Amino acid sequence: MRTALLTAANWYESWVIFYLFAISAIYMVLSLTGLVDLLRRRFFQYDPLVERAAEMSSLMPPVSILAPAYNEAASVCQSVRAMLALKYPEFEVIVINDGSTDDTLPLLIREFHLYKSARYFDHTLPSNPIRAVYESIDPIPLVVIDKENGGKSDALNSGLNVARYPLVCGVDADSVLEEHALLSAVRPFLYDPDRVLAVGGIVRVANGCKVSAGRVTEVDLPNSWIARFQVVEYLRAFLGGRVAFSAYNCLVVISGAFGLFSKSALLAVGGYRTDTVGEDMELVMRLHHWARGQGRDYRIVFEPNPVCWTEVPESLGTLRRQRNRWQRGTIETLWAHRGMLLRPRYGTLGMAAFPYFVLFEMFGPLVELTGYVLTLVGLAFGFFVYETAFLFLLASISFGVLLSVGSVVLEELTLRRYPKVHDLLLLVVSGVLESLGFRQLLTIWRAGAFLDILRGRTGWGFMERKGFG
Repeated sequence: MRTALLTAANWYESWVIFYLFAISAIYMVLSLTGLVDLLRRRFFQYDPLVERAAEMSSLMPPVSILAPAYNEAASVCQSVRAMLALKYPEFEVIVINDGSTDDTLPLLIREFHLYKSARYFDHTLPSNPIRAVYESIDPIPLVVIDKENGGKSDALNSGLNVARYPLVCGVDADSVLEEHALLSAVRPFLYDPDRVLAVGGIVRVANGCKVSAGRVTEVDLPNSWIARFQVVEYLRAFLGGRVAFSAYNCLVVISGAFGLFSKSALLAVGGYRTDTVGEDMELVMRLHHWARGQGRDYRIVFEPNPVCWTEVPESLGTLRRQRNRWQRGTIETLWAHRGMLLRPRYGTLGMAAFPYFVLFEMFGPLVELTGYVLTLVGLAFGFFVYETAFLFLLASISFGVLLSVGSVVLEELTLRRYPKVHDLLLLVVSGVLESLGFRQLLTIWRAGAFLDILRGRTGWGFMERKGFG
C-alpha cells in the first residue's frame, strides 16, 4: 500500500511539473504573438484617413459612457471630470448611482449642478427601480441615474435603457480614462463597422501616478510592493494574453473597467446577467455564443492604445476579496458556457481559448497549490528526491519570473508608458519578487474560490477605495 501511494505521489508530481512547463510554454507563445502584433500596430497601422476622421464629428459614431457607482465618493468626481474632458466629437456620460450609502450622489449633485430631469427612456432590459434621473444645468453631456441597489450588472442594464447612442462604453466609476481613449477604442468600429461587436482597452495601475483635474499628469509606480506586483500582473495579462487572443479572434474577456460595445448587440443578447460576479467575461462569452449561433462573421477586439487608469487594492484583505471574486466569475462563466468546449463550430474559441481557460485559468490554482503541498510533504517525509523538488520549483517559479520580466520588456519595446529607467528597474525587480511568495498567495486565494462556489457564496464583498491623489 505504501509503495502504491509513493508511486501515485511521484506520478502526480511529475504530471504537475509537466503541467507547469506546458502553461509556461503557452504563455511564452502568447507573449511572442503579442509582441509581433504590438510591433505591427506601432509601425504599420497608421491610417491618415482615420486620423482625419477623428476630427470630423459626422464620421464618428456617438458613444454613451456607462459608469456604475456604488459608494465611490472617494474618486467619482475625478473620474467624471476625466470622462467629460474626453477628446471625442459626440458622447454622453451616464453615471448610475446604484443605491450608494455614502455621499456619492450628493457630491455629484453639488459638483456638477444637477437637477431632476424628465428624460424619457424605454425599459427594454429589466432592472431595479430608478428613483430619479438627473442632468446638469451646465452645458455638459452628463446624466446621473439614481436607482435602488441591484449590483453592477443591474446598474449597467439601467444605463443601457437610458443610453441614446449606438455605441456604449462600460467604465468603472473608480477609474480614469485618458483623453484620447475613446478615439483609440473606436478605431475597429471605423475600420470594420459591420463585423466588430466589442472593443476592450488596456487597464493600467493608477496607484502612485499624479492625477489632477481628472487626468493622469505624471506616470509613476506605486510606493507599495503589493501594488507594484499588480502593475506587472496587468502588463502580463493585457500585453501578452489579450493581444494574442484578440489576434486569433478568441478574446474571452473585456475588462469591466473599460469596454466599448455595439448597443444593438448587447440588447440582442439580453444585456448583462445579474446572477454572476463575472459579468464582463460572461457577456463576452455570450456575444461569441450569439454571433456564432447567428452565423455572423464578427470580431471582438482588444486595443492596447486606449488606456484606463484604475486604483488597485493595496491591502491584502481587499486584494483577497477581489481575486476570489475574479476566480468565482471565471468558474461561473466557463460552467455556464461549457457547451462551447471543444466544439469546432466555435472556431479557435471553442478549440483553443476555451480549453486553455478551463485547464490553466480555472483549474490552474488547484493544480499549483496541490503541487506545492505535495512537494513540501514529499520533502519532509522523504517521498521525493531533491531533483524532483528542484524541477517543480523551476517550473513554478523560474518560468513565472521569466514571463513577468518578459512582460516588462514587452512594455518597453512597444508602448513605453514608463519612461524613467528607475521605474523600469523597479518593474523588473517586481517581476522577480512577485514569483517568490505573492503569486503563491494569490494561488491559495484563487483555489479557495472553489470552496466558495460549492458553498453557494455570491456577492462582491467590500472594496476599500482610497481615491486618486
